[in-house]
Amino acid sequence: MAELNYQFRENDEEFFIEDIGEIKKKPLYDFFKRFFDFFLSLIAIIILIVPMIIVGIIVKCTSKGPAIYKQKRLTKNGKPFYLYKFRSMRVDAEKDGAQWAKENDTRVTKFGKFMRKCRLDELPQLFNILVGHMSIVGPRPERPEFYEEFETYIHGFNQRLKVKCGLTGYAQIHGGYDITPQDKVELDIHYIKNRSLWMDIKIIFGTIGVIFSHKGAR
Repeated sequence: MAELNYQFRENDEEFFIEDIGEIKKKPLYDFFKRFFDFFLSLIAIIILIVPMIIVGIIVKCTSKGPAIYKQKRLTKNGKPFYLYKFRSMRVDAEKDGAQWAKENDTRVTKFGKFMRKCRLDELPQLFNILVGHMSIVGPRPERPEFYEEFETYIHGFNQRLKVKCGLTGYAQIHGGYDITPQDKVELDIHYIKNRSLWMDIKIIFGTIGVIFSHKGAR
């Protein structure tokens, strides 16, 4: 197991997340969710393709390394996929191992700070949504290393994998990006149990507010 560097666990306390068992199947909801994921991501890509190209050029010109980087994440049923983002950190950001992003992280480039405030670094994930790796709304995807580590003291953390991961989620709207892993999974469990198209719509509109307020940006 990789050695992880994060600041949330201060003692040996263990957390036990509610066991929700097998979740209720919602075939009609799943069908319309995928329908909207595909068409909304396609429309967004068409509208934003030129701005994305410009952002990629700026990233390439302002720091060493590729404009876009890929990183292995897990989605529904623990299936791995490569998530794409505009690179907002130095290329040697994880030379000492996988690390959880921190507030005022010194590894973030100057332009990377701007991208993170406006969430521009997340735009390439529209392609992940288009091909079906992700949904617009769902628990944010985490790396396999973090799932392994968190499950050792947050028992039930892996239940986030019962649904497809998302570009934005209930935890990001109601908890932000600075909440602890145990708080995050509890909010994600609430979403998984109560997920609906109406709930997804409210999360999408809530995300717009978060973007303009820069809440939780790191």
